[in-house]
Amino acid sequence: MPLRIVLVRHGLSSFNLEHRIQGRDDLSDLTEEGVRQARATGAALKELSLTAAYSSPLSRAADTARHLLAEQGSGLEPVFDDGLLEVDLAPWSGLLSKEVHERFPEQAHQWLHAPGELELEAADGRRYRPIPELLEQAGRFIKGLLARHDADRSATGTVLVVAHNAILRCLLLHLLGRSANELRRLRVDNASISVLNLERSAEGPLQVQIESLNGTAHLGAGLPPKGAGQRLLLVRHGETDWNRQGRFQGQIDIPLNANGWAQAEAAGRFLEPVSFQRAYTSSMARPRQTAEAILKTHPGVPLTSVPALVEIGHGLWEGQLEQEIADGWPALLADWKRAPHTVQMPEGENLQQVWDRSLLAWNRIVAGLDPSETALVIAHDAVNKTILCALLGLAPADIWAVKQGNGGVTVIDYPQGPKGLPLVAALNLTAHLGG
Repeated sequence: MPLRIVLVRHGLSSFNLEHRIQGRDDLSDLTEEGVRQARATGAALKELSLTAAYSSPLSRAADTARHLLAEQGSGLEPVFDDGLLEVDLAPWSGLLSKEVHERFPEQAHQWLHAPGELELEAADGRRYRPIPELLEQAGRFIKGLLARHDADRSATGTVLVVAHNAILRCLLLHLLGRSANELRRLRVDNASISVLNLERSAEGPLQVQIESLNGTAHLGAGLPPKGAGQRLLLVRHGETDWNRQGRFQGQIDIPLNANGWAQAEAAGRFLEPVSFQRAYTSSMARPRQTAEAILKTHPGVPLTSVPALVEIGHGLWEGQLEQEIADGWPALLADWKRAPHTVQMPEGENLQQVWDRSLLAWNRIVAGLDPSETALVIAHDAVNKTILCALLGLAPADIWAVKQGNGGVTVIDYPQGPKGLPLVAALNLTAHLGG
């Protein structure tokens, strides 16, 4: 069993409300709305059995942790850890965002477009780069966390971490092996819930999976608000009988089962308040049926079939249970679990082929959208994972680093347009399914 880490950003603070730079200074407090958000987050986590809780000592995070844990009912007290302090932006602390842009235009541009290159001057005259330093801090915190919960390299349990926007994103970047300049690939809203699974064998490296990112449904917010640029809603199809049985489906055209239809309809209700102008689906039945169920609440939105989004061709594995594959291809199945990018499916595809065709289709969809538009895209597990790995700067070897549940919703924004860095605004949202 993995060590599960539940990441929560602090609730709305007074500086958030005023659009002021907070950084590491402890100058802002939770607002009444922030307290409500913290309690709502605690209520959403009531069913979790927490092993431990860690928090930044800054008051906006510490108070969020206290309110959350009181509502969650585990009886835990937060352990305050300086490894969860927010990014040090001392020269800007307390300034309005617009004042930073007016007084420090070049540095403000770096902060938005190349945060890893931003250099500031401390009060003692020391020049420093806040995000690379924060990324190193994140690495030290993870190392200490694993030392406390992974003494025998088989850690289990669920750990709560309450902190701030930039440090939470740096924790994710560190675990995914990404750089400081990729800070803006990820979004973490106030009081949002993100879930990570960390696991390793006795001798193997740490395996990291993002189970979900930036969930805000418990706050009554639905999806994160859309800003400038194109938005795409990436959804995995609902359940089929073969999903339930654990059979490899691949390109055999299995339809939704009753639960799959219920998941698709739940996704439709969840997305009903969202305005989108176009919809695209794999040409197979299970994603098309999922798309049609969602579009019942969006009459008039055209649905386009995209053959390049069909599921990976598993070849001779299709229709087989895992045990049957283990009996016939034991070494290849072991490679699929350990190093999936090395596997050529017998009489089927490899991940690079899926990567190439799915990314080509995805990029064509993005390029065809106006900045004001939102599009719905319904596809499959392996296809969605290859797309998400590419958007996160990962490789085909990393497809197990992201989870895609049946009926789960992922949100991708392009704040700088199709040629700019994509932003994973939310990943694998499943609250509408009871998750």
